[in-house]
Amino acid sequence: MIPKGSASPKELGSLAERLRYVGSALHKLHPGDYGFVPSHNPRPSKSPCDQIRSILLAEAQELFRLGIQAGMVSPYGEGGNPKYVWVVDGDNDVYEAKTKPERETEYHGYRLGEDDKEMRRYILEEWKKRCP
Repeated sequence: MIPKGSASPKELGSLAERLRYVGSALHKLHPGDYGFVPSHNPRPSKSPCDQIRSILLAEAQELFRLGIQAGMVSPYGEGGNPKYVWVVDGDNDVYEAKTKPERETEYHGYRLGEDDKEMRRYILEEWKKRCP
């Protein structure tokens, strides 16, 4: 994760405008309003982002934007974009959004579960420092 304060609010705002959360059918139990075809195709090895509750696209996009504005992003890659964006929702659930190199500005996300306990704890600590 980039250090707190290492990116200006203007830079993070520009990043939030440039990057897009689109989701992935591989992480959906309930496709909601995402428009996936097929509507959903969760893989057993993938953590569904909607395992605890359904998250509609607008909420997912807003959470993604909040994570970027809080600077909860990995160091920028070759295209000037982070590979990961992290966010904590109002229920203290931690989500990680990620992109693929061939779709640099489009992200999909998932909830960090019990198998990611250490990363989840780290993200929660950082979130509390950056978003008191």
